[in-house]
Amino acid sequence: MQTRRIRPRTAAAGLGACAALSLFAPLLSPTSATAADAPAELYEGHVQVDRGKAADPKKFTGQVFDDVNENSKLDGDEKGVAGVAVSNGVDVVQTDGEGRYELPVRDNMTVSITQPSGWQVPVDEDKVAQFSYNHLPEGSGDLEYGGIEPTGDTPKAVNFPMVESKASAKGEQNCPIASDTQAYDKTEMGYARDGAVGDLADRSDYGACGVLLLGDNVGDDLSLNDELRDIYSQMNGPVRVAPGNHDQDYDAVDDAHALDTFRDQFGPSYFSYDVGKTHFVVLDSIEYEGKANKKKYKEKISQDQLTWLENDLKNVPKNAQVVVATHAPILTHKEVVVDNAKDFYDVISDYPNAVTVGGHTHTQENLVAGETRKEWAAAGIEKLPNTQIVAGAVSGDWYSGGLNADGLPYSFTQDASEPGVLTLEYDGASRSERYTVRNESDDHQLLLGVNSPEWRDWAQKAQDWQDADKKGTAPKEISERVVTREDLKQGETWLTSSFLAGTSDARVEVSFDGKAPKRSEHTQPGKGEALAKGWEYTDPYTASQNLRTSGNVGQSSSHLWRTEIPSNLDLGTHTAEVTGTDRYGRDFTESVRFTVVEDEAAAKTESQKLLRQDGFDAQQKKEVRDPKGLDSEEAQSARND
Repeated sequence: MQTRRIRPRTAAAGLGACAALSLFAPLLSPTSATAADAPAELYEGHVQVDRGKAADPKKFTGQVFDDVNENSKLDGDEKGVAGVAVSNGVDVVQTDGEGRYELPVRDNMTVSITQPSGWQVPVDEDKVAQFSYNHLPEGSGDLEYGGIEPTGDTPKAVNFPMVESKASAKGEQNCPIASDTQAYDKTEMGYARDGAVGDLADRSDYGACGVLLLGDNVGDDLSLNDELRDIYSQMNGPVRVAPGNHDQDYDAVDDAHALDTFRDQFGPSYFSYDVGKTHFVVLDSIEYEGKANKKKYKEKISQDQLTWLENDLKNVPKNAQVVVATHAPILTHKEVVVDNAKDFYDVISDYPNAVTVGGHTHTQENLVAGETRKEWAAAGIEKLPNTQIVAGAVSGDWYSGGLNADGLPYSFTQDASEPGVLTLEYDGASRSERYTVRNESDDHQLLLGVNSPEWRDWAQKAQDWQDADKKGTAPKEISERVVTREDLKQGETWLTSSFLAGTSDARVEVSFDGKAPKRSEHTQPGKGEALAKGWEYTDPYTASQNLRTSGNVGQSSSHLWRTEIPSNLDLGTHTAEVTGTDRYGRDFTESVRFTVVEDEAAAKTESQKLLRQDGFDAQQKKEVRDPKGLDSEEAQSARND
């Protein structure tokens, strides 16, 4: 069993409306850690709207200006900023020498600017970036969570303030992406606050780039948006927000108004911004099927967005670093997710350095451009044209499972990862990335276990028990770190390594009892094969926890390696040391101890001893959550895969 390096955290200071969380969420041990000071260039302000009569109601006009005195007003001595992209959601124009722009009016649109590198838009009191204006003359109508109030006729002008920023001009940037916070109640919002969100509050390395929330920020209940804003108000840079399928107005008649409350409270559903030498694009990859179909949706990028994206990229050099972030990923190691993926890839085909980042599946994946899979080919994608990263989840597996020593759900994901945050790292023109597990140091990248025939037999029985709604007697728990001599002799007993930083070109090696290391086999190499799925392709460490409690087990992972354990090991305890080397040459090493016993009777006895040592019995006395998120369409799909 690996040593857990859980770092206690108390509730963040200044929670405002979220202060009530302390009544519902677990309070952790006190700590003196507080959010680092926000960067000096981060200033509070808003977009300036002149409600006078427009000279031409069919034209939307205004100015992008240098808000020198940071009062969000275009004063007489303040100058316009030339060459800034401004959009109405389809058309994209650039400001003239005086910072002026003109766009066609659309009946239902969000006008937004693309923050240029070297500048910073204002933020509101919760650090949410302010760079857009909603135009919906008649308003949303009667929506449960408010939607957009009538905006009236075309305003005389909408002016966008910015200030110069040396920090956002630097080529070296760290850009965290927090996907699927997906809290269904205040208890889960507290888990997020004291987990991955608190980790971000403790960091001070992303001030210029800020934090991007990649959708499913809440779990259908949009009244929780206030609590979401509060916990992310502790960030040390601007917060930008993308929508997900659980952030929609499900009482909206159609997709055109499904994100009205989101647009009112956070900003446009798709937009772009520049930081350093990188162009960031956020798209809405969820198409709501309408009130009549309740909460059903398709994973699809609308034609308006594809047209906008093509227009947006006209201002971006072909060799630039580009990030396209979508809630539903374009694809995963299992399948092509977005219906019109091929159309999307056609639009970005001239941008070889573009990387796509998604969330939605509550998995953590890093699929490298050039990989091939039978499932992708069947959907028309012969070869992956751009690297696809799936950003993991702040909520992990929907806050499922037993509670750890700090009162947070283990929430191991179905693909053998843990709750956390993706960070894109830029050093001039080059990119790397890291996934930071909640309450862990950056070097926590390996989860180790032993996958034996006896464990696989237990896993199937445990899954059957789960699928039967836990009726009847649960199979007797076993430790995944116990293996019989007979299982070793049969072969097909593996030391498994879930390498969170692992890609198809990473390297994993295992040394048993200090002997020469052996090269591990990647279970999903992406060389044209079909999906490798089954208990033999499963990480026993995370799967065992989920099968004992309430989590999902997907029986496949894009970042799982395995090494056959030598068949001639003596009875007793052995040590395996695993070193994973990622594609950037970074090494991560962990060790795990496992025990070889004579037969199944001995295995049962040893298992019970190890489970007690691991604290499993104590954990079972704590709450085992069965949260609402496990009933979501994505979680149901994970169980059915």
